[in-house]
Amino acid sequence: MRKKGKILSGQKNFYFQDYDYSESIKKPTNLSINVSFNRVSFVFFIFVIVTLIYSLKIVYLASIDNENYFVNNSYTKSIKTRQDIIDRNGSILAKTVTFYDAAIRTELILDKEKLLINLRMIFPSLDVDNIRKKMSNEKYFYIKRKINNTEKNKLWSLGDKSISLEPRTGRIYPHKALFSHVIGQTDDKNLGISGIEKKFNYVLKNSNNPLSLTLDSNLQYLIKEELIKANQIFNPIGSAALLMDVQNGEVLSLVSLPDFDLNLRSKNDDKIYLNKITKGVYELGSVFKTFTIAAALETKKIEPNTFFEKLPKKIICGKRTIGEYNGRIPNNLSAEQILIRSSNIGSIKIARMVGEKKLKDFYKTLELFDKIIFELEEIGRPLPIKWGKCTLETASYGHGVTTTPLQLAKAYATLVNGGYKINPTLIKNKFKNKKKKQIISKKTSDHIKNILRQVVSKEEGTANFAEIPGYEIAGKTGTAEKYNSEKKINTFVSFFPYNKPKYILVVLLDEPQAAIEYVYTFKFQNNYKGSGYKYNTAGWNSAVVAGKIIEKIGPILAINN
Repeated sequence: MRKKGKILSGQKNFYFQDYDYSESIKKPTNLSINVSFNRVSFVFFIFVIVTLIYSLKIVYLASIDNENYFVNNSYTKSIKTRQDIIDRNGSILAKTVTFYDAAIRTELILDKEKLLINLRMIFPSLDVDNIRKKMSNEKYFYIKRKINNTEKNKLWSLGDKSISLEPRTGRIYPHKALFSHVIGQTDDKNLGISGIEKKFNYVLKNSNNPLSLTLDSNLQYLIKEELIKANQIFNPIGSAALLMDVQNGEVLSLVSLPDFDLNLRSKNDDKIYLNKITKGVYELGSVFKTFTIAAALETKKIEPNTFFEKLPKKIICGKRTIGEYNGRIPNNLSAEQILIRSSNIGSIKIARMVGEKKLKDFYKTLELFDKIIFELEEIGRPLPIKWGKCTLETASYGHGVTTTPLQLAKAYATLVNGGYKINPTLIKNKFKNKKKKQIISKKTSDHIKNILRQVVSKEEGTANFAEIPGYEIAGKTGTAEKYNSEKKINTFVSFFPYNKPKYILVVLLDEPQAAIEYVYTFKFQNNYKGSGYKYNTAGWNSAVVAGKIIEKIGPILAINN
């Protein structure tokens, strides 16, 4: 029993102070609920943020181009795209695209043999032994550069982390080999290393517009096709053709065979791949007789009808005996007939009337022996002339002097366009508003046009096989011995239409053979027809090819005018 203020002995007891149990219960309960709520809110907040981040990522990925994230994404779009090269009609000749190089990171390989089997299935020609050796000795190496899309997708589908696909920019050339000697190539860094690609490297890297050339893809294709046919008929080691506007110097076509596919990035050091039009330096033979006659007309030493009687069959000059290439050439010829029949002796007689100094000055006026200014680095320099005892005589008919076919075309354009100097160009409208300078008289130009028309149209002319009805073709043949041997360089330089010249066409065959089985057709009843001929001069091959080319491209040129 408990009494107030006392504790009974022998009895254990406790004294408890009064306490409000309702408060002690409520407060712990509220604290637990609040803590739980805060934790849930925090987790929810984190969930919302993560969801938002992933949603934004999905939207971003959906908004960009479909990209393969198996590749090395060190490649950035900040690299300025190299501009396209287009022809005069807007057709693409060179374009920058993204290529992929396939490589292996050896430290990430899980199963070498399995990987080798997969690679061999994708690349059947792969050197497996070489790849196996590289897997053991190298940390990083390329399987193949510039793989195609099919190969890239197959590699991607393997899902092997050791495979790296490196993107890089590079050039593709839709026309493959068609413009190989003009367009040139780029290296692995997409920098120009030859042709237009090199000459205009800075422009192509920094311009906002495509580089527009004077070339015409349709003309280029047709001319190349005719050269290929000519190669099958006359079996030369190479051939070339140049088509140029005689008024503004714009080059419409430049073909040199053999050529090569620009997309293969092959290195072509063999001289056979030389750009014969711009880089080739040749003795071109009788095409120089036109310059001899023109120099004599310009210096008023002769008129077209100036007559030469009793021309000898041979001339002795020093230790050299010079004769006619054709024993049927008459002894009595007018100045124009000397060119029409391509008389060596007549050309010498006229050159001696002009004199060495004036003939050299005339050559200089036409810029035949200077290195030409042109939009390619692959340019040949004519060999310097050592004027000796017989140089005047041999130069008069094109021996002992050299130049490039491009410079030949330039000189002929000046002679037939009224005497105005032109500069060949590959850049469209480059000289559109430039005033031309007259360096040859119109009278001389008119005389030369008329004479060269007869070289083709008259029965005694050397280029009858170039006569195509409706085109009024004029021109001059040139047959020259190569390297003092029996091998030849045969050239025909032509222009059309002769009464109002618009185009120059040069056709060159390097070491052609007589086409015994070729069937010749001819309009003159007393001249040659059929096959079995063993003649191997420019009139029998280069002129034939030029006529075929003009017949093919004539309708296109007529439409474009």
